[in-house]
Amino acid sequence: MPGMVVFGRRWGIASDDLVLPGAFELFIRVLWWIATVVLYATHKGKFDCRGGVVLHSYLVVLLVLLAVIILTLCAVVYVSAQGTIMNPGPRRSMPVLVYLRAVLYIPEFVWACLGAVWVSDNSGECEPAEIGLVIGAVVASWIILFAMVLGVLIVFDPLGSLRRPTLIGESSGLRDLQSSESSQLFYTARSLAVRVWESRLRLLCCCLPQDDNHRAAFSSIAQLVSGFFSDTDLVPSDIAAGLALLHQEQDKMEHCRDPDDVIPHSPSSPIREDLEIELEKAAHFMQFAVAAYGWPLYVYSNPFTGLCKLSGDCCRNRNAESDLVGGDNFGCNFSSILHVTGLQYRDFIHISFHNQIYEIPFFVALDHKREAVLVAVRGTLSLKDALTDLSAECENLPVEGVSGASYAHKGISQAANYIYKKLVNDGILSQAFSVAPEYRLVITGHSLGAGTASLLAALLHSTYPTLKCYAFSPPGGLMSKALAEYSKQFVISVVLGKDLVPRLSIPNMEDLKKRILKMVSNCNKPKYKILLHGCWYEVFGGTPDDFPTEMENRREEALSRPLLGEESLLVPGSTSYHSISSDDSPTLPTHLPLFLPGRIIYITEDGPSRRHCFSQVRYRAEWSNETAFCSVLISPRMVADHMPDVVHRALRSLISDRPFSLCPSSHSNSHLNVI
Repeated sequence: MPGMVVFGRRWGIASDDLVLPGAFELFIRVLWWIATVVLYATHKGKFDCRGGVVLHSYLVVLLVLLAVIILTLCAVVYVSAQGTIMNPGPRRSMPVLVYLRAVLYIPEFVWACLGAVWVSDNSGECEPAEIGLVIGAVVASWIILFAMVLGVLIVFDPLGSLRRPTLIGESSGLRDLQSSESSQLFYTARSLAVRVWESRLRLLCCCLPQDDNHRAAFSSIAQLVSGFFSDTDLVPSDIAAGLALLHQEQDKMEHCRDPDDVIPHSPSSPIREDLEIELEKAAHFMQFAVAAYGWPLYVYSNPFTGLCKLSGDCCRNRNAESDLVGGDNFGCNFSSILHVTGLQYRDFIHISFHNQIYEIPFFVALDHKREAVLVAVRGTLSLKDALTDLSAECENLPVEGVSGASYAHKGISQAANYIYKKLVNDGILSQAFSVAPEYRLVITGHSLGAGTASLLAALLHSTYPTLKCYAFSPPGGLMSKALAEYSKQFVISVVLGKDLVPRLSIPNMEDLKKRILKMVSNCNKPKYKILLHGCWYEVFGGTPDDFPTEMENRREEALSRPLLGEESLLVPGSTSYHSISSDDSPTLPTHLPLFLPGRIIYITEDGPSRRHCFSQVRYRAEWSNETAFCSVLISPRMVADHMPDVVHRALRSLISDRPFSLCPSSHSNSHLNVI
């Protein structure tokens, strides 16, 4: 629901968000009150030490103050638990309770100061239990006051003063603002949001050089992030509740899906035998994509032995027959690459751990086992890489042989161009093929490295027509449709399970936002129940919620306030507002669609979606297409399935367990099961 309006501005917290924090503070206060009562009752009439009269008065006032705070917290928790996300009517008295609770912090602060003064003056003459209670009361008061200040900073909304007039207008019956006025208000709020996010990014990245590239990236990312939820009136807990409900709905639909649902693959898709061959190659080249991450991933994957194996080489300088471009901990990185790949020093042509925005590490080596000149590109491992990831605007990427619009993700496109210039202009590939002229070019990478490798392969394909690219967990919003079709000649993408990144594109995120709005606006359960059940479901599983709607089993006139709808959660004047309010007019896409590269191998777990922690995992693989990744799947595995070591383990499992891993074709070779 909309953020709560108190002290003349909107805050990033709703009136139904105080149940759990209020209940936690209530529990602490009750224990505190009971301990004070016990001490007071056992020492009544015995406060005869110096300062005992003051102590007696202090405890009496403390008991009264705690009792008032406890009663106020009971009211806050009770009122906050009433209604639903979209029916805030029963909680209309919440601002008054917030004001009352805020006022009670003043005497608590004064009493905490008085308690500290009493302890410093009389700590040597009264009983230890009495002194201990006062010290505990003072410490608890300061901790609660500090937590309150920290909480205020967290829920502070820099745009709260701009959103306030809209809320006042709505409550006064002025909901129908003129279109030009609402659009102007939205534009003003959006401009301020962009400036706020730019400031946050500069603060977060204060250690990075503030050059033109970084300033352009900050501006681009601020435009992207501020525009995502700036046209909604949701607070973070609403989004969390919507994600919890959406996860359960997706699981419910997956359980109800007909296992015989199939779609035909495109005529150009290979048959099962080709899948086996490509899986073997993918499992082999994945080790180079993993190795490109250097020592951090090696130590993460080998927590007990990794440091010991690398310790002897981290500080050692070796002369290898390769062009070495250093970086932080170069010796450790190079040593980990040797351990993971099994290559020799002489097999490396070029190694670069230079890392800036749009400039990511990579290495070029000779893979004698597969007779390949291998280019491995590192994935996201630094703040600079994250800025490259988030520069998600489209930019033209001219590629010879592509018929149609050729554009791609801006940050990844610039990273691919950077490596392209290094390989071609600096003669790195020429040097490699002078050593092994009969080898073919293979490019690989994971995550950001996979996206960069795919675009790099597209740029090099006209010069090296036999090249192959293996992209592991590539970003979903990577390249245009025409470029994606062109890349199917030479790119193989590998996606595992419910990995978030291959489904991550701006249109998919817009679709996710709409689905969250729909889930939130339709559910009739209090938010705290949704969040508690959602946490339990994520950790322990269970039965998905049945998603009753707000109007179900209720009379409309019994509602304390008219229900809010999806439209009321959107800022008037925004694109999303017009798309929902105008059902008859089709919505034009605000962002160019971007797709996964190449042909796609989709790997899923074979068996129940939930398993015991130490149970063996078995996988199945199949050819898929980009339509299977057009929506974000909410799952605890959405991040874990993206980790390079997990993808590598799944590929090795498929190769070692091949007779049981490939998806059988139940109809014919012209059909594929799509999970």
